[in-house]
Amino acid sequence: MLNTTITNFRKDIYNLLEQTIKFNEPINVSTKNGNAVVLSEDEYNGMVETLYLYSVPELKEQLKADMNAPLSEFVLEDEVDW
Repeated sequence: MLNTTITNFRKDIYNLLEQTIKFNEPINVSTKNGNAVVLSEDEYNGMVETLYLYSVPELKEQLKADMNAPLSEFVLEDEVDW
């Protein structure tokens, strides 16, 4: 995560946002009243999707089980008939 002050963020907002979009690297902007985090749209959408998937109890348990399963139980992407 990139850390910057509000003053530096204001000075270089275009380049900082382009970097965030290109590399999905969040920016932590600190102000005298607290901090804010800037995310790329892709990163934000991924977080929202993850929260949704984890909100479905059966799906959450299946995801946990799949994360612990050996790779031999899965099919390679190039072997899938789309």
